[in-house]
Amino acid sequence: MKLGIKISEEKQDNNFVLQAGILAAAGIISRIIGLLYRSPLTAVIGVLGIGYYQSAYKIYTIVLLVSSYSIPSAISKVIAQKLAVKEYRNAHRIFKCAMAYVLVVGGVASLLLFFGANWFLEEQAAASVLKVFAPTIFIYGILGVLRGYFQAHRSMVQTSVSQVLEQIANAVVSVGAAVFLIRHMIGTLDMPTDEALKIRRATFGAMGSALGTGAGVFVALLFVAAVYGINRKLILKRIANDRHDRTESYGMIVKTITLIVTPFILSTAIYNLSDVVNAKMYTEWIPGVLGTDRTAAYTDFGVFSGLAQTIAQIPIAFASAMASAVIPSVASYIVSGKLEEAKEKIGVAVKSTMVISIPSAVGLFVLAKPVTALLFPSQLDETLTQAGFLLMTLALSVVFYALSTLNSSVLQGLGKVNTPIVNAAIALAIQTAAVYGLLRYTGLDLYSMAIANTLYSGMMCVLNQWAVRRAIGYQQEYQKTFGVPALAALLMGVVAFGIYEGLRLAGLSMRIAVLPAVAVAVVVYFVAMLKFGGLDEQELLGFPKGHLLVKVAKKCRLM
Repeated sequence: MKLGIKISEEKQDNNFVLQAGILAAAGIISRIIGLLYRSPLTAVIGVLGIGYYQSAYKIYTIVLLVSSYSIPSAISKVIAQKLAVKEYRNAHRIFKCAMAYVLVVGGVASLLLFFGANWFLEEQAAASVLKVFAPTIFIYGILGVLRGYFQAHRSMVQTSVSQVLEQIANAVVSVGAAVFLIRHMIGTLDMPTDEALKIRRATFGAMGSALGTGAGVFVALLFVAAVYGINRKLILKRIANDRHDRTESYGMIVKTITLIVTPFILSTAIYNLSDVVNAKMYTEWIPGVLGTDRTAAYTDFGVFSGLAQTIAQIPIAFASAMASAVIPSVASYIVSGKLEEAKEKIGVAVKSTMVISIPSAVGLFVLAKPVTALLFPSQLDETLTQAGFLLMTLALSVVFYALSTLNSSVLQGLGKVNTPIVNAAIALAIQTAAVYGLLRYTGLDLYSMAIANTLYSGMMCVLNQWAVRRAIGYQQEYQKTFGVPALAALLMGVVAFGIYEGLRLAGLSMRIAVLPAVAVAVVVYFVAMLKFGGLDEQELLGFPKGHLLVKVAKKCRLM
């Protein structure tokens, strides 16, 4: 069971879209699992509990980003550069140094999060949840290095499987631990009428959910470590056969890792800091300024972040997967002096991402409320309506986030690691001013968050795209990359909305009517893309199950 270590050069040149597809499929499956358990979890801990969880999770995410989250991408780039010139000994020395790096940094970050929880969050309930997240950072760092090692070999299978296992364990433990803690500490799962007991119940429920996050990461670590152990003999054999004379010192490697990892960390942290700033502003700063109820703010924030934003992030999984796959590919071509090949891979990555992201955005816009109702069946109609409108407001950000995420990774692969940091800082400053002004001086309330989110992602999209063009002289093809997918998606959206409304008039419920509407929408988009010339046979073969898609297209005389 030697998963994804030995890959021929020819296969490496041609399979990065497929590998990204595998990782994207795992990411989407993981997010669907996350949504499926989020509904019973919300039913158990309530929207207030989700609000506490999401507020703590935003802080946890930033500390994780600063310490460990960017490790897979950074390490995959450094190791891929060594593998490109067959320096297997140096590649493995980098792996060992990276492991030592995360043990130290992850340990410090975990302690900081645990003992500084009350400094990060003024609300005691949310701070208690944050403390439960603390040990997960240390575990994640080790997991990140192992994932990055496999990604450097351009094999996403290990990361993909571990992501699914992580989310399954997360789902089981989150709900189970939330139920256990509420029953043990409150005595019953019934919602109390006393306000103090409601807060106490929500707190323990959110803490149980946070335990699930740690359990998921631990299970994923066990799997990836087992795969590494199985492949260890092969790894050592390649190191023994390495005939390169130059062996880099550990001191030089640590310096290299620090110089590479730090910009990755800063870029990723600043890129994701907008969510933390917005959460802090909505739940603590603005209630303090306006004198509004903070508990109500956490409840409303649970609707935005726990429902609408969670759904909007599902299609971005493909862009994140493509970003992970494109870094080692672009880095390898650049270090080998193959500039044109690097440009070609960037073009393929952007087009593949847009082919998925554009119809996803349109679909979420036209079917926002029924999709929310399908994924969160336990919520009241009033909550579903609010979450649906918020999701419509967020729909365009799906495309912006997808492209900006991909281009950030492209810039990192090109060695322009500081550029995404600058771009993210500019966008963050402007969006923070915008969200403060909207919350403070308008009645848009939660919609201020959605508008600011779209503004931020749009600015990042433009700034990163421009930076890639300057860095490598790359110019994106527009008609088949953006124009045709947009046209096909608009047609798809009209058909999907028409079918949904027709089925609703026929008496079907939202949750049932949306299923055939989505199924037909996928077929319509696929047919339209082929009829409009948006995809050719070679491009279709690059997708997971590409041979099957081509076979179906030819049988239906679409190709």
